[in-house]
Amino acid sequence: MFRFLIACLLPLFLLGCGAQPVWAPDEDVARAAYRDKAPPSITLYTMVNNRSGAGGHSALLINASQRVIFDPAGSWWHRLAPERNDVIYGITPTMLDFYIDYHARETYHVVEQTLQVSPELAEQALRIVEGYGAVPKAMCARSTSDVLNRLPGFESIPHTLRPIKVMEAFGKLPGVTTRKIYDDDPDEHEELLREQQRARFDKLVEGIAEGR
Repeated sequence: MFRFLIACLLPLFLLGCGAQPVWAPDEDVARAAYRDKAPPSITLYTMVNNRSGAGGHSALLINASQRVIFDPAGSWWHRLAPERNDVIYGITPTMLDFYIDYHARETYHVVEQTLQVSPELAEQALRIVEGYGAVPKAMCARSTSDVLNRLPGFESIPHTLRPIKVMEAFGKLPGVTTRKIYDDDPDEHEELLREQQRARFDKLVEGIAEGR
């Protein structure tokens, strides 16, 4: 009887762990493409619990031929930032501010670790995340560490499920600069997300055109 129950419940369990594929149209991705003027770089974002010090989420900002966020199993979105399987395009300074503000709140702060890399390495990272596929829930650190570990010079990043382990290893790479972002926004941030969506369309479009 026990084996029968396992056989019946296993497909449901696997379904619950599955990733959610998202594929924005070509024209939306092309329209949103944004290239930042800063040197090519890879930035690791880690969301850290202010009470326990535990890691809550891992993500990558890649500044290559265009700037994107690899946000595995993330929940942030914006109508002007199209997504393809956890890769978010159109990351202008405004959109990056939105992303950070969404995660920094009374219960979590954001650790931003940036490493300048060659244009070739940044482009390699971009290609890896674009081909990675949708990530299941609770696998953000695992997928982030997997992407990093595929890059030359990042072999010391461990394959792990723990965001803090990825953050600690990334911080030991030569040349990394670190910034911590705190905010006292309420933990329930659905209203903040709605406010970001209500931001004036013409202002955001103007910002994209001018690189803001």
